[in-house]
Amino acid sequence: MNRPAVVVTGLGMITPAGNDTETTWNGVCSGVSPARTVPELEGCEIDFACTVSGIDLDEAVGGRTAFRMGKYVKFAVLAAQEAVADAGLDPADWDGSRVAVVVGTSSGGSAGLTEQAVALDRRGPEATSPSGILLTIPNMPAAEIAIRMRATGPSMAPCTACSSGATALSVARDLLVTGQCDIAIAGATESIVFPVAMTGFARSGAAARRDGEPARLCRPFSADRAGLVMGEGAALMVLERADDARARGAAPRALLAGTGATTDAHHPTSPHPSGAVARAAVEAALRDAGWRAEDVEHVNAHGTSTPLGDATEAALIGRVYPHRPPVTAPKGVLGHCMGAAGAIEAGLTILTLQHGVVPPIANLDAPAPEFDIGCVIKAPLLQPVRRAVSHSFGFGGHNAVIALQRP
Repeated sequence: MNRPAVVVTGLGMITPAGNDTETTWNGVCSGVSPARTVPELEGCEIDFACTVSGIDLDEAVGGRTAFRMGKYVKFAVLAAQEAVADAGLDPADWDGSRVAVVVGTSSGGSAGLTEQAVALDRRGPEATSPSGILLTIPNMPAAEIAIRMRATGPSMAPCTACSSGATALSVARDLLVTGQCDIAIAGATESIVFPVAMTGFARSGAAARRDGEPARLCRPFSADRAGLVMGEGAALMVLERADDARARGAAPRALLAGTGATTDAHHPTSPHPSGAVARAAVEAALRDAGWRAEDVEHVNAHGTSTPLGDATEAALIGRVYPHRPPVTAPKGVLGHCMGAAGAIEAGLTILTLQHGVVPPIANLDAPAPEFDIGCVIKAPLLQPVRRAVSHSFGFGGHNAVIALQRP
């Protein structure tokens, strides 16, 4: 029996580049990073990041429940609401038992846990919040979306570090294919810009140090790349079987054609230098989609701006795609949104398919000489794209790849 096709019918985003999908897309295409000094990080080794701004999250979320939500949960709720509206759906009209929610995250509510620990240490138990646990546990984005959307089908919270968003989309696709739901709200969220996390990344050596303006510090695939810049945000999508979407007259944004996942099993933070296992994830996604490598017309790279990570991925891209399809790396603008990155970047890949525009890699005047991989620089590339892939590679060796096709 043939596997039913799964399409993306709705997309919602909140990122450092904008508080909705359209504004985020325009910001990424501008090639200008909003990275800035963050007052809450004063005194930290790293005091800058790409943050969501220009929005009152409590007011935007609304209702009486915002007090129990960490920032990462609020991001997810807002992105999910945009995605469902974009899909032309109304939770008041659907059978909630046939709606699944799959929302990944890497650190969950670690910021909330830290705040509660500090309050306990300094002022005692009475200073902690009765909602302290709800501000911490990583399943709360999926839970709060399910509550708001009256979704009583499967609900999951995948955690595969920086690949969590791509993993969530893959899990949601499988739920639809196996008939466990008819609609899936899927993606990922992250809010990790707080002193403990930023200090941890600084001490690990993964983060860029200030050697100029924060907006210029994330330089994926540059010879002088010096580490990641932190970001935050969320992207959620509505996935449906293609036949179901067609029956209700929905216009799909993209076909989720294939997924692939592997694990390096090499080191907690460093990718395997050969890139062989990450390459296997790419090849698995292509097989799942029924594509040849030369069918790929665009690569949305993981591109963290770390020395080893970019070198490993560039070598992989050169081997898998010798025809040099145009490559972008959104972290130059958005920073590394950690668990949310894979979902955000898959969303941007969908927008490339729709608009025929490949955004430039911010801060990249010229790739390192050894990176002859088709990097788009300085300005958006206007080029029709029918098939594209989005790479996600995370701490722990988690590799996840999404293959997307214009419907």
